[in-house]
Amino acid sequence: MFFLQLRNELWKLFGKKRTYIGFVMFLLAQNIIALVFKFTHASSPMKRMLESAGHAADPFISGLTIATIMLVPVAVFLLPLYVSLVGGDLVAKEAEDGTLRMILSRPISRGRLLAVKWLAGAIFGVVLCVALGVFGLAFAGLYFPWGGLFVWMPEQNIFGVFGANSGLWRYLAAHVMLTTEAVSIMALAFMFSCFNVKPAAATILGLSLVFVSFILEHIPYFADYRDWFFTYHLHLWQLVFADRAPWWRVGQSLSLLAGFNATFFAIGLAVFHTRDIKS
Repeated sequence: MFFLQLRNELWKLFGKKRTYIGFVMFLLAQNIIALVFKFTHASSPMKRMLESAGHAADPFISGLTIATIMLVPVAVFLLPLYVSLVGGDLVAKEAEDGTLRMILSRPISRGRLLAVKWLAGAIFGVVLCVALGVFGLAFAGLYFPWGGLFVWMPEQNIFGVFGANSGLWRYLAAHVMLTTEAVSIMALAFMFSCFNVKPAAATILGLSLVFVSFILEHIPYFADYRDWFFTYHLHLWQLVFADRAPWWRVGQSLSLLAGFNATFFAIGLAVFHTRDIKS
């Protein structure tokens, strides 16, 4: 029965037009970025950095490099928006439409209902990350040849040059890690969706906390306390592009994000249990 309920929840989720807003915007943003790189001199600074480091530039101005460059702004700004939109809708929209009352009139516990909805939101986050990776490679591959990977992420002190096969594996690993960001932000918005608020309010509250954490993390005077902030651990996907990935830090962030997710779900469940929905 659990899997039947999950199937029905996914059917409802992917049957809504707004669920696909993120996919459409990824297509648009990545296509624009690829076109700008193709028809302008935007890649010139990359060539100078590679040549100053003693590398031939042309093999690394590739579809894989451009796809990775696309990934950073989309993952930081667009991905949180669209997973928050879905997470904030999962419970609050049902309550607003009145369908939640009908669902709870059936023999199903509130904990099980929230578990099914949370899992559906997590699956959406994973699918969105897969689409982000596939679209990035597809659009970049239309305009640039296959080649090595060049990565420069100054915030993480990462300057990496990899062969095509090694670069592809790191690109894929980054998207696997990126799913933790998508699911964690979805879980935060989902927590607020369990409160007695409108879907838009749940989405805005989730995004607001993410942005507040992001701001605090980037205040220079708080540098010694960055690992206290939620968004600091969402960046773990970037670490796989380091020459020697700090797996100890990846494991630390994964464990803390698991704790954040469990806490968000527990708070949402506690609040949802206190709500009088069926009267």
